[in-house]
Amino acid sequence: MIYLVMGVSGCGKTYIGSLLAEKIGLPFYDADDFHSPANIKKMKAGIPLSDKDREPWLRAISANLTDWQKRGGAVLACSALKQKYRILLTKTAGGKMHTIYLKGSYNLILKRMKKRKHSFFSADLLESQFAVLEEPEHALTVSISHTPRDIVHKIIGELQKLADTTAT
Repeated sequence: MIYLVMGVSGCGKTYIGSLLAEKIGLPFYDADDFHSPANIKKMKAGIPLSDKDREPWLRAISANLTDWQKRGGAVLACSALKQKYRILLTKTAGGKMHTIYLKGSYNLILKRMKKRKHSFFSADLLESQFAVLEEPEHALTVSISHTPRDIVHKIIGELQKLADTTAT
């Protein structure tokens, strides 16, 4: 199973995703590692990525999903802001993907982003991410207003409930 931890930049995808992966014993991957140098340069300059910019990035991620599935699954932190991106990733994963949406307000996330020191993502792009975001209808939605450990605990609890429901 692939666990897609999604949301806008600054919501905690990487941190929450890595904690979740550690707790459930799966490898963790960050979709940011699959961006081209050109995409990173654009984002550093405060230029939002277009769907065309994202195509090779999504293909690079997709190229790994089948392998990750064969190895028993993974946790992937990926913005996946649009429904069509999530559909593509889910299809590539053979339909075996749980989406976990980390939801937070613009003001909370902006406050957190301004404290970041090492992100290539400009806080100026946050507004464009919220504008593009298509909130998922079929996802485990978790508020980021809690501590990271509480968020992971909630995710694991909800995934266990889901597993119990599908097992009966």
